[in-house]
Amino acid sequence: MQFGFGVGPDTSWMREELTKLDIEELTTPEEVDKAMDEYGKGTMLMVINSVCGCAAGNARPGVEIALKKAEQKPDHLVTVFAGQDKEATARAREYFSEYPPSSPAFAFFVDGEVKAMVPRHRIEGRTRDEVAEDLLMVFDAFVEKPAEEK
Repeated sequence: MQFGFGVGPDTSWMREELTKLDIEELTTPEEVDKAMDEYGKGTMLMVINSVCGCAAGNARPGVEIALKKAEQKPDHLVTVFAGQDKEATARAREYFSEYPPSSPAFAFFVDGEVKAMVPRHRIEGRTRDEVAEDLLMVFDAFVEKPAEEK
């Protein structure tokens, strides 16, 4: 960890755990709005990242496991970082304001409408595999199977 005047802990590795999975990082309110507009058709998983070791330490690996195991994956994958990119996170939360703020968390959208939310209390105290199973249930419920599999 790095500490000093105006410098907090290094969070770059926490970001990289998601961006290495081709999850698009949204760091400004404008980027959030653009993603919501451009990805308004189809399915999208939004990861609300966090520095919290007790929950985010299993949330990020849980996403990786779910994406590796998923037969059907969301069309789009994005992330905002709560506590780091505050304005972007605040804007993202406006798109699912019926849910209380929570981080880490996962919001799942279908055609721009939030259909599922996995809040912190469903992540904290659970293993990365249990988190992945929750995400896989969401994917199975909302990601359409190709026509030949229906």
